[in-house]
Amino acid sequence: MPKKIDHETRKENILKTALDVFAEVGYKEANLSLIAEKSGLSRPTIYQYFKDKDEIYYYAVKLVTGHLFTELSEMAFNEGIGTEIDRIIAICTRIIDYAIGAEAELTRLMEVMLHEKEFNKDFSEIIYKRTAKLSILFRRLLSRGIQKGSIVPSCNVDMTAKHIFSLMESFCFQIAFFKNFNRSESIDFVKTYLISFKA
Repeated sequence: MPKKIDHETRKENILKTALDVFAEVGYKEANLSLIAEKSGLSRPTIYQYFKDKDEIYYYAVKLVTGHLFTELSEMAFNEGIGTEIDRIIAICTRIIDYAIGAEAELTRLMEVMLHEKEFNKDFSEIIYKRTAKLSILFRRLLSRGIQKGSIVPSCNVDMTAKHIFSLMESFCFQIAFFKNFNRSESIDFVKTYLISFKA
């Protein structure tokens, strides 16, 4: 009887291997043959899952963000967590904890981005596609908080959402590259910033 293949597990293993290859030899030098070899698979097998290395990188970013956005959306509208500010704090805390848990993959993604910047390869569109929902989520919560009276009316929704998003980007970068990242200090910083907008 032929061995049953878990395609999702295989796809995830290809993506993780590809991240290692990208970090090791650079995005430009990486190719599907090398990814296949390191994965212990044939090149045609890799083609069953991905058409090229750009698609692999896109799905590697998706792998790192995973099901997180669904979870964050559920948190955003869970009134049991508290006010809109409380929910934004909870979301930021979850992002930080997720990034800590996915540190190895996050580091590899960022190493590839930094390395390829030298060769004018820009991954910003891929990253933007995967993270745009988060900025929208922050804006919706801030707007809703102003409407409900839990957030001060003087809060500039777009600017504040950008600040929160930039903080999360900064923390993810620190988690990826600095061993001395302090989780509790970072969460306290987010809380102090956001509590200033409470009505």
